[in-house]
Amino acid sequence: MEARALSKSVRMSPRKVRLIADAMRNMSIDDAFQMLEVTPKKAARIILKTLQSAIANATNNAKLDRSKLVIASILVDEAPALKRFHPSSRGRTHPYKKKGSHIKIVLKEKGDTK
Repeated sequence: MEARALSKSVRMSPRKVRLIADAMRNMSIDDAFQMLEVTPKKAARIILKTLQSAIANATNNAKLDRSKLVIASILVDEAPALKRFHPSSRGRTHPYKKKGSHIKIVLKEKGDTK
């Protein structure tokens, strides 16, 4: 049995979020909590909130045991970028994109093979 949580349109670059997400793949949720609480990055707070939501979904909706939960997968996808312009000299503009992320966390029980 699986439980999942999504955070959509998070205003942070996927590259920055993936730095934290890659470090916590296949961890137990207790180890992931400890790592996220001491990591001094904004992405760690965002992933921590998503992880807490996934745990709540697992315990309340799927009726899974919290002590047996393991992170099955973490996906960080690109959200649609906000296109902005920076004024430049001689009446010109320079375009840039403010990137965003979609974060998906899937939890499963430790002994579950599916």
